[in-house]
Amino acid sequence: MKIPFSYQRRTFIKRLIQYSVLGLFALSTPLAGSLIQNTQAQTKPKFTAKEINLAYQTSGDIVKVKKVVEPRFKALGVKVNWVGPFPAGPQLIEAMNAGKVDIGTVGETPPIFSQAAGITEVIYIAGRTPSQGENQGIVVRADSPIKKLADIKGKKVAFQRGSNAHYLLAKALQEVGLKITDVQIVGLTPSEARDAFIQNKVEVWVASDPFLALVENIIPIRNLRNAARINTLGGFYLGRRAFITQNPELARVFLEEADKVGEWAEKNPTEVAKAFAPELKLEVPVLEKVARRRTFRLRKLTPAIIEEQQRVADFYFQEKIIPRNINIKDALLPSQSYETITPKRLN
Repeated sequence: MKIPFSYQRRTFIKRLIQYSVLGLFALSTPLAGSLIQNTQAQTKPKFTAKEINLAYQTSGDIVKVKKVVEPRFKALGVKVNWVGPFPAGPQLIEAMNAGKVDIGTVGETPPIFSQAAGITEVIYIAGRTPSQGENQGIVVRADSPIKKLADIKGKKVAFQRGSNAHYLLAKALQEVGLKITDVQIVGLTPSEARDAFIQNKVEVWVASDPFLALVENIIPIRNLRNAARINTLGGFYLGRRAFITQNPELARVFLEEADKVGEWAEKNPTEVAKAFAPELKLEVPVLEKVARRRTFRLRKLTPAIIEEQQRVADFYFQEKIIPRNINIKDALLPSQSYETITPKRLN
């Protein structure tokens, strides 16, 4: 019996497909395994840490008080440890350099001082949006004979060395033709400087919130110069180089949640004040003033931000405040690393 051509053709095609599949499987098993491995590598989480150490300062941290990162890290099998409180940025960076802190936020000055001191383990991972400058100032008592900034020449001025208060004072003095060497620096932590000012042990205090807002509520003061047009960077989030390099996904998750809660905080100052009150032990009206004067959002690092930070570093060197000139880019990751750790939501 003659088999129809159409049937022969269908049978041939069917067998051809079968043999092709079997042949591909037989000949390409190593290739298929490689493809599977590559797919698994692409989906494998980019982190090795089982814990993350996050720093906070005495001025308060909205990420900590709202507990926004804990659920995300728990889902990844990572334990969150909050380390602190640190009195200011320099102490936080010291702990980071010692391997005790993985991520923390500070003003623009502490990382410059640490880099000038030869610390290479601390890197920039994100920027912070700048405030209007009302949350900082060079202040005296309202009844002080010091009426203008130039009058502080020769006076004792209390502040945390190596903090953004250092930069505010140095730049403000430059505006009136003075140098930082024209005043007597009394190096104290922010809370110690607040107490010294309240107790009249120093005439001039370079203050910042929440301590500034608290004192404004206690005694009449005169703000000789706030931080407007001086502290324009807003500060940075820093990371421990080894941790960020090995755990880029954890860095991205943290920055994403920090910006989300920051967006919420800027829209809800009263709720922020209520959240901070139990930890900072301050009245809600005082903390609401702090919240309204503070910014909470993050921003990605751009060439313009790095250039501005370099100008701050150059100023410190020119004024002989730091011992050597530094290159801010030495405290950065490769550009492709920032593509991994920077959330898309950051502008």
